[in-house]
Amino acid sequence: MCVIDKIKGKELKFVDTTLRDGEQTAGVVFANSEKLMIAEMLSDLGINQLEVGIPTMGGDEKDAIKQIVKKNLKSSIMAWNRAVIGDIEQSIDCGVDAVAISISVSDIHIQNKLKTSREWVLEQMVKATEFAKKNGLYVSVNGEDASRADEDFLIDFINTAKEAGADRFRFCDTVGVMDPFTIKNKIERIYNATNFDIEMHTHNDFGMATANAVGGILGGANYVGVTVNGLGERAGNAALEEVLMALTRVLKFDSKIDTRKFKEISEYVSRASGRELPAWKAIVGSNMFRHESGIHADGALKDPKNYEAFDPSEVGLERQIVIGKHSGKAAVVNKFLEYDIKLDEADANRVLEEIRSTSVKLKRSLFDKEIVSIYRDILRERGDVLHRIV
Repeated sequence: MCVIDKIKGKELKFVDTTLRDGEQTAGVVFANSEKLMIAEMLSDLGINQLEVGIPTMGGDEKDAIKQIVKKNLKSSIMAWNRAVIGDIEQSIDCGVDAVAISISVSDIHIQNKLKTSREWVLEQMVKATEFAKKNGLYVSVNGEDASRADEDFLIDFINTAKEAGADRFRFCDTVGVMDPFTIKNKIERIYNATNFDIEMHTHNDFGMATANAVGGILGGANYVGVTVNGLGERAGNAALEEVLMALTRVLKFDSKIDTRKFKEISEYVSRASGRELPAWKAIVGSNMFRHESGIHADGALKDPKNYEAFDPSEVGLERQIVIGKHSGKAAVVNKFLEYDIKLDEADANRVLEEIRSTSVKLKRSLFDKEIVSIYRDILRERGDVLHRIV
């Protein structure tokens, strides 16, 4: 039995909010056709629930949600709402089967943003939850800024939501101020005090969104909110591909999500959002399985497990041995073997020397034709001719 299973014996479910929180990234707007495509791709991956937008915005936002609902996808379709009856009525009109009802739970927000009291927060949450349940909806009650809330009040909030009929609680680390050790302990205490389903929703302001999501799961949360590529407000959210691979490869969690499609959906969301997918991005970046350093390339050629945590095909990528300034002789010899040319010791050393010099001048790794050109020049110097490479 895996680590996750041992904790609470519950199935872990994924909630993707790329189309809601992801699109709230400053400057990002998805066309309706892109929203439909992303929803389909996420459903095909095997994501349990998609949070697809905010119906009360009306216009194109509401139209897109309705179109997604009509697709009859395998995933549950959720809409985001304030703790306001009118918002939930708009969600009902869209035909979604689930709603997220969000309200602030920290005193910082209650006093400085809402300008009200804890009692008012509880009252509004209960009214909205009861209304949604009467209309047959699955309800996630979201505690905005839960990470900075008084823990006793948070427990009271969750138990009150539970009594009102809510199905789960979303723990929001809204400004990304938690660390994975603290959040694990906090979620464990909250779960033990409420015995209620908890979803992790973590932000990346300090670069710990993925770690915090995993920490919360280790504490007993059995839902996890994610976005493709970690898209989201400010520094973003926990990235779907990072959380999933951390759970399956590091914690040995058994998942039915088709990770082989990660590269495809990551690239599509990158283009649709106008946000470049960095080469160094964990899990799906193009550098994940590119080896240039001599020691690493040699080790990867002998056995990829020496420098790869998992096989690139698991996420739709391929292994690459890059030739450049940091390359070693083994990588150069292997490159020429692709062209059925076996370099001797002297030629390998000479070619490697020229490759490193050229790479420094160009400030990049080299293309195959450039490497071949270097070898041709060496052969010409001694009067030989290379016929085997065009």
